Amino acid sequence: MSHRLIFLLHLWLYFSNLNTKLLPVRHARKGLGRGYLFVATLPAHLIGPAIRRVVAFVDGQNLYRSVKESFGYHYPNYDLQKLSEAVCKSRGWNLIQVRFYTGVPDATDDPRWNHFWVGKLAVMGKSGIEVFSRPLRYRNDSVVLPDGSRHTFLRGSEKGIDVRIALDVIRLAIRNEYDMALVFSQDQDLSEVADEIRVISTLLGRWIHMACAFPVSPTTRNHRRGINHSDWIQVDRKMYDACIDPTDYR
Repeated sequence: MSHRLIFLLHLWLYFSNLNTKLLPVRHARKGLGRGYLFVATLPAHLIGPAIRRVVAFVDGQNLYRSVKESFGYHYPNYDLQKLSEAVCKSRGWNLIQVRFYTGVPDATDDPRWNHFWVGKLAVMGKSGIEVFSRPLRYRNDSVVLPDGSRHTFLRGSEKGIDVRIALDVIRLAIRNEYDMALVFSQDQDLSEVADEIRVISTLLGRWIHMACAFPVSPTTRNHRRGINHSDWIQVDRKMYDACIDPTDYR
């Protein structure tokens, strides 16, 4: 699906937003239809705006796991508005919007964490954060116990969060709603989105970048890397601790 989406985006961008013209086939290597070739005039080197408009895209579970490993917190205690503002302030950027994405457990399977997320998401929404949540998908799983018996249980997992983030990053770039996409995630599946942002920037003739913000500390093991092909921004404990939500929704 992602390859088809990218292909359609390229077609739309080429023929809707660029200065295209028909050249006789003798000036081209390959002709399209009746001896002509569509040629898109691409812009020269693009210069970024003095004050960059930023939209933050937050993968809630990915950020929580990184924070847990780096700083030792055992529940999602971030205040995303404050954290996004802190990162932007450190770079001289103008934060336009914060968008949050997460899976939510079923109330009958995990009432404690369902209650937590229902409460936290409600507060986020009231503060102006755009919230996108999906129920976790469940399947039967099993483990072998030390006595040799097998225990079966329901396992919940997130599905579609990374796809939704990818679609929104690309969609808002095309609509000229930001100059910099600030992504709080280390999901390498989003490296393809960073590549596409470069392509879209060239095709639209407009400076657009993608940055990846993630927590780091001496306890971080193998996750000191941001999303490939994006600009990396490391969040240390001092910055993070200044952006903690004091409310425990558990």
